[in-house]
Amino acid sequence: MQYAYDISVVVPLFNEEESLPELVRWIRRVMHAHEFSYEVILVDDGSTDRSWDVINDLSEEDKAVKGISFNRNYGKSAALNEGFRRCEGEVVITMDADLQDSPEEIPALYDMIKNQKYDLVSGWKKKRFDPLSKTIPTKLFNAATRKLSGIQLHDFNCGLKAYRQLLVKSIEVHGEMHRYIPVIAKWNGFTRIGEKVVQHQERKYGTTKFGLERFVYGFLDLLSITFVSRFKKRPMHFFGSFGTLMFVVGLGITLWLIVQKLFGLYSGGRVRDIVDQPLFFLALVAVILGVQLFLAGFLAEMISISSSRRNEYLIRDRVGAIKK
Repeated sequence: MQYAYDISVVVPLFNEEESLPELVRWIRRVMHAHEFSYEVILVDDGSTDRSWDVINDLSEEDKAVKGISFNRNYGKSAALNEGFRRCEGEVVITMDADLQDSPEEIPALYDMIKNQKYDLVSGWKKKRFDPLSKTIPTKLFNAATRKLSGIQLHDFNCGLKAYRQLLVKSIEVHGEMHRYIPVIAKWNGFTRIGEKVVQHQERKYGTTKFGLERFVYGFLDLLSITFVSRFKKRPMHFFGSFGTLMFVVGLGITLWLIVQKLFGLYSGGRVRDIVDQPLFFLALVAVILGVQLFLAGFLAEMISISSSRRNEYLIRDRVGAIKK
């Protein structure tokens, strides 16, 4: 298959006007030194500073620089998704715009995809320059993700990653799912997932755009992606199984209560009304929940079969020879 470039570098950004010129020069220097053909796709996620003006200036200076500007802030996942849709390189590199990811890592990452035949290589910032308030939750988050996904990576959230183009064209990223791209890749059949220790730079400009709430949202997204990956094409298997179980339990309790009352009447003993027993109402709740879960599974199955919805984001402007 013919590719337009050896490498596509996709950079999501939000209010990074100071770091962009230095980042683009650094990428250019590395690419020219290794004689790669390349493109740099800068995705402005609704910045409120001069980031888009800087991107326009950079694109006029260097035709390899292309830009996409969102009308508002959609999040890092949306920015990556749009970059993936429009990239044309054989190997796709993602990195953050804050200069904490080093472009010097690009040649080694490219080699692991191109020659060592990995589908995805994730960076591992073994030595970090972040405060404990960020590193400790990150370690806990990574441990939980390894346990649930079965993917043995140390740093799922590292922005510096390399992908085979087929992989990024086969997935969609939304919400806060960018940190789970290795998990999404695995569930789509891309199992050759590697890791490389990468250099972590101290932040030179600005401040971090992420707070502690991202770990709460991250855990919820992990549960979501685990469920969706396993049951996206067969939601009835999940909802139907629990629904059937609840219905059978409720029906069984109800029948047992009826048999118990009939036996009591037959033997001439004192018998309580079925509706006077708390167990009857538990059985009734179980039957109702069972029917509702079964119907939820049925509706989810119908939606899964008929849905053609894609992630769509309002793009305000484009610059460079970017694909529509």
